[in-house]
Amino acid sequence: MTSRCKSTIVGIDLGTTFSLVSVMRGDGPVVLTNGIGEVLTPSAVSVADDGSILVGAAAKARATTHPTRTALAFKRDMGTDRVYDLGLKKFSPQELSSFVLASLKRDAEAALGEAVVEAVVTVPAYFGDAQRQATKDAGAIAGLKVERIINEPTAAALAYGLERRSKNLRAVVLDLGGGTFDVTVLRIEEGVIEIQGSAGDARLGGEDFDDALAGLVATRMQAEQHVDVRSDPRSWARVREACERAKRRLSEAQEAPVVLLELPIGRGKMHDIEIVVRRDEAEAAWASVLDRVRQPIARALRDAGIRTEQVEEVLLVGGSTRMPCVVRLASQVFGRLPSRQLPPDEAVALGAAVQAALKADDAAVEDVVVTDVAPFTLGTSVMTTFAGHRISGRFSPILERATTIPCSRVHRYATSVDDQEKIEIEVYQGEHASCEKNTLLGGYTIEGIRKGAAGSQEIDVRFTYDLNGLLEVETTVVATGAKKTLVLERTPGRLTPDEIARAREGMKALKFHAREALPNATALERAEALYVDLRGPVRSELGELIAAFRMVLEGQDRKQIEDIREKLVRFVQAHR
Repeated sequence: MTSRCKSTIVGIDLGTTFSLVSVMRGDGPVVLTNGIGEVLTPSAVSVADDGSILVGAAAKARATTHPTRTALAFKRDMGTDRVYDLGLKKFSPQELSSFVLASLKRDAEAALGEAVVEAVVTVPAYFGDAQRQATKDAGAIAGLKVERIINEPTAAALAYGLERRSKNLRAVVLDLGGGTFDVTVLRIEEGVIEIQGSAGDARLGGEDFDDALAGLVATRMQAEQHVDVRSDPRSWARVREACERAKRRLSEAQEAPVVLLELPIGRGKMHDIEIVVRRDEAEAAWASVLDRVRQPIARALRDAGIRTEQVEEVLLVGGSTRMPCVVRLASQVFGRLPSRQLPPDEAVALGAAVQAALKADDAAVEDVVVTDVAPFTLGTSVMTTFAGHRISGRFSPILERATTIPCSRVHRYATSVDDQEKIEIEVYQGEHASCEKNTLLGGYTIEGIRKGAAGSQEIDVRFTYDLNGLLEVETTVVATGAKKTLVLERTPGRLTPDEIARAREGMKALKFHAREALPNATALERAEALYVDLRGPVRSELGELIAAFRMVLEGQDRKQIEDIREKLVRFVQAHR
């Protein structure tokens, strides 16, 4: 089949740990490779000694050797005012994400042979308004038009449902990635993919398993070796990276070594440490993290109004679902073995490509229809009277979570005191009865209310929630018909158009490694990171290879560079 669209819209999974770019080709979606021939691009940014910016695998490798110059997991801070100080430069989470998006944009353009200007970008279902706006801002800085944002589990459901559109079934998608966890209940019936319930935790993922395992190892190091690694950023970064590797090995083996050679501790002291961690020992350390996985599952099922025995298939998505303890938990909860019918790391990106094809009116998906639901309850703050006492700050829901979107809901409110001339409209997101425990999205004041007795003047408050999970609030004074649309006051992390324009100009001034130079930079940084962990003759051998590679890079002889790089890559792969 052919596409009816005039230009290609790509799908992007902007992940906490890894990011991917995808596109619809023929009848199905495919993930595109990056500048070093891999489909997974680490969501990592590092500032090199010369001030240039490294993005992806080369930056990730520098997290061990240059932890204070490298930013990881910044997706968790989207929509906040956090600033990352990388030594020579400071960046917001949006700017760091824009570097990753721009890198994926270049990869897509290289693969497709044409300019890419628009993308569908995925976000965790539990991302709020500020985080979604921040994601759109990051896209704008990267030079991408992001008109459509889609929830990650919805994207996975799209990829999953595309191959099953002729079937009728109910399924649950468990999406546990590097930094976020989402649960989606969906029903497929006659080509319609209906999202019936969604829940999650925007700060739960593989990073938390890494932290828990690193905490266990650090405690054992303190008790057995009398070594404290928590106080030194570089030592802690090495422990955490070693624990990430051990976590992956524990998915296949009953035990895994955490090896740290020449770990700098104290004044000039170096320690060689090896601690063997058993799988049952690690799973005991992960118990509290796994408990957090259960809660969103229960909520999503409750919102969808179904029981676990009514679920016909359980689909695992996200790299962290490879862990045996996660598979076991899913089996216990649903009473059936879950499936990985899609590559766990690629499912979300594949679904983003399907959504991009839907937006582009691609013939390959003309018979696919998808619906989504609001992951949060949205409402406003009201005042009530009880036993003669006024109680303010009570949460009044207007749009309940699990409502099918796009949607619009209106509630009518009245003045609460005599001769009231203005009303404060505050918009909150959350599930608590008290506004102070929910998230304030913004607010404004309605003035010019006619004086009268309490309750005599009424205002309609309408919430309109679009497919991107972004909210518009409109108020109408019933007596006069006067309307006002809420432009949410700046929430943390949100950028104005002028700030986005300045960020784009600033990005042009930064020096980025050229895409064609990425294989060299990545090979070198990965080798440098491995050198830290080796010792003896094998370390000397690697050192000689690194020196030889640096020498040929200065000579600019392409054949020599490729030959030494191939040897270096093989060496690193053999000793990781």
